Amino acid sequence: MEAFLVSLSTVAIAEMGDRTQLLSLMLAAHYRKPWPILAGVLCATLANHIVAALVGVRLGRFLTPAMLDAAVGVSMIGMALWALKPDKLEEGTRRGTAGAFAATTVAFFIAEIGDKTQIATVALAAAYSNLPAVVAGTTAGMLLANAPVVFLGKAFSDRLPLTAMHRIASALFLIIGAVFIYRAVHHAP
Repeated sequence: MEAFLVSLSTVAIAEMGDRTQLLSLMLAAHYRKPWPILAGVLCATLANHIVAALVGVRLGRFLTPAMLDAAVGVSMIGMALWALKPDKLEEGTRRGTAGAFAATTVAFFIAEIGDKTQIATVALAAAYSNLPAVVAGTTAGMLLANAPVVFLGKAFSDRLPLTAMHRIASALFLIIGAVFIYRAVHHAP
């Protein structure tokens, strides 16, 4: 029970103000389908945190800070480019449930690579021998932090300037990516 509670609280706190909350808001504003978005968050987080937990147990001691920072930097620059190219809907096309789920699952999985919650999952899995409790706790923490954002995003989606949000998100992802690449270069021996 300790592994679950520590994992849940660590990730819920780490997720506050994280880039994936911005991603949740953007997806909620675009698709206006909170339940498929939350299902996508759940699936992406489970997949990502299972991998992170396995890395924490088996390979965590072999990862260098430079390698991790470089991977985060490259993924953030990719997210910056992706944020600039919003989906286009044809006139009369509906935003479907499957589209919201698939987009969320892919976007969240990519955004979580090298994220502080993934790093926390690696560390927690190395510290606790109960992998199911760690993964369940980190996943529950992610949902706890992102569910309110998804529902608020849906409520305010008609008033949000989507083009400006995409540009701001792209700029933030680009800055974050540059910072991590800078750190990777300075960590390298």
